[in-house]
Amino acid sequence: MQTLLLHSLAASIAAKRDFAAAAGEAIGRLARWMTETIRAGNTIYLCGNGGSAADAQHVAGEFINRFLINRRPLPAVALTTDTSVITAIANDFSYDDIFAKQVEALARPGDLLIGISTSGNSENIIRAVLAAHDKKTRSAVLTGGSGGRLKELADLALNVPAYKTPHIQETHIWALHFLCEVVEQELFGEETETALV
Repeated sequence: MQTLLLHSLAASIAAKRDFAAAAGEAIGRLARWMTETIRAGNTIYLCGNGGSAADAQHVAGEFINRFLINRRPLPAVALTTDTSVITAIANDFSYDDIFAKQVEALARPGDLLIGISTSGNSENIIRAVLAAHDKKTRSAVLTGGSGGRLKELADLALNVPAYKTPHIQETHIWALHFLCEVVEQELFGEETETALV
């Protein structure tokens, strides 16, 4: 058990280290885009499937409530949460359209769409990115492995160069937490961290 534990930990750390080395510039650019979006009074939209849906909701919660700093709520929406909208679109049209239709309805120029896809080939994320292009909305994606189709379709791709799903997903939430921290500091300064509650 101890050997397995240490092996898993080492692989997870390696995935994060390799990602940070390969995507450092892209991480910085996405942090700037997120900060610019909020400063301009626009909205960050997030989407993903399965564990990536949980990450989208997690990050929206960090922005609306707080991350490390007690401050005003920030505009972020997870497109994964409205079951009536999602099931209506999936039933009447296609599961592949569940995010694209929401982007078409809600996104404006100046907004930012962040799609999360471990494979980079999730069709509903691909369609959401294409819809964002039509709406003149910036798009960024977090992917893994080769980056899939999304690596080329999005305005910005942050790809984890690993092929084990758990380590890709662990790296995604680590990166998203880092982005939350950077955006808070950019918008509100080096305020004291909140206590655990």
